[in-house]
Amino acid sequence: MLIQAILILAVLGVLFLTVRGGGSLHVAASKRIGLVLFALGCIYAVLRPDDLTLIAHAVGVGRGTDLVLYALVVAFMAATVSTYQRFRHVDRRYTELARTVAIREAEIVNRERGLYVAPAVSMGEHEAAEEQHR
Repeated sequence: MLIQAILILAVLGVLFLTVRGGGSLHVAASKRIGLVLFALGCIYAVLRPDDLTLIAHAVGVGRGTDLVLYALVVAFMAATVSTYQRFRHVDRRYTELARTVAIREAEIVNRERGLYVAPAVSMGEHEAAEEQHR
C-alpha cells in the first residue's frame, strides 16, 4: 500500500536525521538505541497492523490503535521531561556564565577607577565538587 511506504520512509527519514553522527544534534548512545528500537517497532506496526491488535488484546487494550495512542502519550511525557531537564541544566550554566562575566566586568571597571581589590577565588559548583573529591 502507498500509505505504508510513505509511513516507513517517514520513520526512516526521522531516524536517519536523529541517529546520524555529527551536526548540532547531540543524542546519547542509549537514546539512539532507544530511537532505533522505537523506529523498528513503528515499522513493524505499519507492516503488520493485525499483530498490533493481538498485542493490544494480550495486554488488556481493546484495539491496536488505542495501544499506539497510549504508547505515544508515554513517549510524549518522557520527551517533555527530558526537554525540561535539559533546559534547566542549560539555564543553570547560562546563569553561572552571566555571573562570571558580571564579576569580571566589575573587576575591570574597578581597576580602571583605581579601586582594584584582589579578586576572591570563586569556584563554580562543578569545580567545587571536583575539588572535594580530591
